Amino acid sequence: MLKFEKRPQPSRLWTWVTPLLAVVITMLAGGALFAALGKDPVEAIATIFWQPLFGEFAFYYRPQLLIKGAPLILIAIGLSLGFRAGIWNIGAEGQYIVGALTGAGVGLAFYPTESVLVFPLMVLAGALGGWGWAMIPAVLKLRFGTNEILVSLMLVYVAEQLLAAMALGPMKNPEGMGFPGSRNLRQYESAHNAELITGTGMHWGVVAAFIAVIFAYVLLTRHSLGYHIRLTGQAPRAARFAGVRPARLVLVCLGTAGALAGLAGMFEVSGPAGQVSIDFNAGYGFTAIIVAFLGRLHPLGILLAGLLMALTYIGGEIAQSNMGLPAAAIQLFQGMLLFFLLAVDVLTNYRIRLARREVA
Repeated sequence: MLKFEKRPQPSRLWTWVTPLLAVVITMLAGGALFAALGKDPVEAIATIFWQPLFGEFAFYYRPQLLIKGAPLILIAIGLSLGFRAGIWNIGAEGQYIVGALTGAGVGLAFYPTESVLVFPLMVLAGALGGWGWAMIPAVLKLRFGTNEILVSLMLVYVAEQLLAAMALGPMKNPEGMGFPGSRNLRQYESAHNAELITGTGMHWGVVAAFIAVIFAYVLLTRHSLGYHIRLTGQAPRAARFAGVRPARLVLVCLGTAGALAGLAGMFEVSGPAGQVSIDFNAGYGFTAIIVAFLGRLHPLGILLAGLLMALTYIGGEIAQSNMGLPAAAIQLFQGMLLFFLLAVDVLTNYRIRLARREVA
């Protein structure tokens, strides 16, 4: 019989092997899912993972890796800081939406003024919007002891209603002939998050994502605050004896996560999305949770995991178009990544032994 035996300490090898194993198992389980839907599983997996990188139209899809990966990486970096400290912000989707609304609101307020100051003001407003939305669960947790998981999650639905209200109300394009949605920011040069190098997908959101990865790595490995974050997550009692202030960590971790999610929303609405619309939110805030854990809450791991998840987005869209796979199947395939990661992650703390069955 199989027996789980607790390891003396978590295995460093399995810590990094389990994400790769989870990806492999996800491919196998996903292939079985696609086969059950009547599709060729090998073709489906190849379409998702191969076509965007090496297919006939790879020259078009490769830049999309950066475009779709940037918001995932930005949000996941912010979430990972809190997760490491045991602060569970599940409402990044709401912070992403509010950051997009505040950033776009500043840009639309200055329309049609052409000035180099408009876009920096939008960046600042986007970060502040996401930060302010994250401060609601932070303050409620510190003042009344509420659960940040529930409060941040419930605020996502409030943000979605706010998004719909803005798209149909104050931000509605007066020249849009009654259709919901704001002006197209891509046609407003001062507020457009354009590609920095044509054809590469590199825009300011991508630059911000790389800066966030570097900043988080330095913070966690070279700064006392990073040490406090890691210590609080690994040994809360030891952290209290070391003089760590929990209230400060809650404000810093939730605030940073909110600001980065708000930046991701601002860069998205001013670039790839182009406008505030009812269906602007694409679930990046929730998908970033998968990215954070798939990257082992490590900045460099999150960078790779974000690009991998972006690949599944692009490949999933190709599979929907070329093979007729339903969107729900692609979303389930992405969700399997987190499910199998959590399942095989038990091997980090436990080893499997073969033991004789005891006879009565």
